[in-house]
Amino acid sequence: MNVSYEKNPDGLTAKITVAVEENDYAAKVKAELKKIGATQTIPGFRKGHVSVEHLTRRFGKEVKSEVMNRIVIEAVDKYIKENNIVYIAEPLPASEPQAITMEQKDYTFAFDLALPADIDVKLDKEVSLPFYTVKVTEEMINEQDKALRERFGAQTPGEEADEKALIKGTIMELNEDGSIKESADAIQVIDGIVAPMFFKDKSQSEKFLHCKVGDKVVFNPWATCEGNPTEMSSMLHLTDKDAAANVKSDFELTVSEIIMLKPAEIGEEFYKYDFGPQANIENEEQYRENVAQMIAAQFAPSSQEVFQLSARKYLMDTYADSVKVPEDFLKRYLLLENPELTAEKLAEDFDKYVVPDVKWQLIRDEVGKKLDVKIGEEDVM
Repeated sequence: MNVSYEKNPDGLTAKITVAVEENDYAAKVKAELKKIGATQTIPGFRKGHVSVEHLTRRFGKEVKSEVMNRIVIEAVDKYIKENNIVYIAEPLPASEPQAITMEQKDYTFAFDLALPADIDVKLDKEVSLPFYTVKVTEEMINEQDKALRERFGAQTPGEEADEKALIKGTIMELNEDGSIKESADAIQVIDGIVAPMFFKDKSQSEKFLHCKVGDKVVFNPWATCEGNPTEMSSMLHLTDKDAAANVKSDFELTVSEIIMLKPAEIGEEFYKYDFGPQANIENEEQYRENVAQMIAAQFAPSSQEVFQLSARKYLMDTYADSVKVPEDFLKRYLLLENPELTAEKLAEDFDKYVVPDVKWQLIRDEVGKKLDVKIGEEDVM
């Protein structure tokens, strides 16, 4: 088997030619045919006792085509790897598939290859791009402190509900005139509990604000969750979720208990809850410094993302116009790889999306080479 490689004059494409002779595939075809005879049941023959001649007549063309396809692809891949050829996308057949016959012995296959353009990317200290970091303010620290103290706080009985209180009590369905419904199908929950802070309709939440034990609050469960079956069935203790979702009556909740969230007190135990036992925090000042670092760490990915966008913009603005891409090859490749893609749709999106994306990949790869970026096994793991 002979494999040859030739760059086209445009410098953006090349051709790999594979010349196949009979001795490159004959033994493999025979071995595949014997495997078929040994593993498949063929009418008129005992398994494993079919002659190679019969197998050749019946399966030869198909097996020869499969073997030929496999060894040619392997040869192209091997040649590319051994010669360190850098390419864009996968090789494409240079012509329509040729017919494989049992009579023809030797074949020649050709593949088109897209090559990256030469890009002279300059990266030195003359190139300067801003890297933005978010300034952590006292207000941000106070908000984070409040959230942390609430997260590790305790639930305690309260006298008057605030916006984060849980309300317990009996929940009784009402008639249209506002009276308690007493018919057999009336919905009555003795040990009900609601969390107004999570209501989707804030006007329903406000009905519970500042309520006290013994107060009666009229509200509409359906409005609190927009009829969500799971939430409705849980709130009204109904097993049939579909039926619960259709309950649109008002209800009266008689408050029996108010559960308030008491924020955690600042101290050694709280510091360990927040930052782990290894944290060396001895006072509130150090605690606030750690909170500030926590906030900064949360914003760090955003800073990195903004920098990546600005770096990409700089590199594209500086080099994209000089980067040439093999447009005809890419169009042919995309249409072959995406059967649902039409030529009209590709033409519409090609210059707008495909070309810039390919150019960016080429520029990015060149930057990686310039900076000697390498991904090792440890990085992968």
